[in-house]
Amino acid sequence: MQLSERIHKRIMKQGEEVFGMLEEYDKTREWPMGRERIYITLDEKVLKKLKALKKRTEKPISRIIEDKFV
Repeated sequence: MQLSERIHKRIMKQGEEVFGMLEEYDKTREWPMGRERIYITLDEKVLKKLKALKKRTEKPISRIIEDKFV
């Protein structure tokens, strides 16, 4: 059975997220599940830059922000 390119990319993206979680566990010995939703207000320019970075890196904006502080 041959997978379409779209399905293949989706599976690889999901695997990347799981791999990142396992890597974080190896570093800290804690599961990175302790996340909390917050609401913030950002300048339009900042939001546009974050959305462009999201599109380029294919990471959620929350992960981009977390990576800057971890």
